[in-house]
Amino acid sequence: MEQASSPLVSIITVTFNAGRLLEATIQSVLQQTYPAIEYIVVDGKSSDGTLAIIQQYASQIRKWVSEPDKGIYDAMNKGLALARGEYVWFMNAGDTLFAPETLAKAMAQNPNADILYGEALYTDADGTPLGLRSEVMPHQLPENLRWQDFAYGMVVCHQAILVRKAIAPTYNLKHHYSGDIDWIIRALKASRSVHASQQILTVFRQGGFSSRNRFRSWIDRAFILHKHFGFWSNFIHHVYILHRGLRRKLREKSVKK
Repeated sequence: MEQASSPLVSIITVTFNAGRLLEATIQSVLQQTYPAIEYIVVDGKSSDGTLAIIQQYASQIRKWVSEPDKGIYDAMNKGLALARGEYVWFMNAGDTLFAPETLAKAMAQNPNADILYGEALYTDADGTPLGLRSEVMPHQLPENLRWQDFAYGMVVCHQAILVRKAIAPTYNLKHHYSGDIDWIIRALKASRSVHASQQILTVFRQGGFSSRNRFRSWIDRAFILHKHFGFWSNFIHHVYILHRGLRRKLREKSVKK
């Protein structure tokens, strides 16, 4: 899956006891038409059928490991350490690339950007489409993504952003639930060029790690945003975020009535 004339992209899948979801993720990677991909799978010593699925596709996976880890972001750091590509792209178990030509189209637009990003199609835990992230979530996808855009929270799906390996930071293991927003902000701070792909890059299945730990994720995110934006800015932003969340809950209750 590698070709010297195209920038090598390392696609990294992190998984733990997600055997029923993993195969679709693997297949979406292996079906890509882009010629320069190395695929890495990091499993946290699963006890379900995950290992059998990985071994089924082992010949098409450049590197895979199955061993205990200290959590999802430790596993992602292992994937980063194994990656040899010019770009890294996390596509965790249950999430899939949108179409076979997705990566080829994205790389053709701007193969020299430090960061490429795009839309995500959201589904529920059963795979039923809910809409684009910009339709389902309160934030619109920025036309020109900057780290300052994260002051009010996550504005791009973690699985819809490719980062040049040379500027990709390691995940801060102090953040157990929202380390992805910290990682993207730090990558954006280090970047010189960012390109919006103007296409759907991934299908993101809700119900994952952060969704199952929503309150803890919110607290973790507050500390992260305080670090990047300062106390008062973060305080004002979270008052707005809380107000927005309460309004959404009230609307949902009104619709149910």
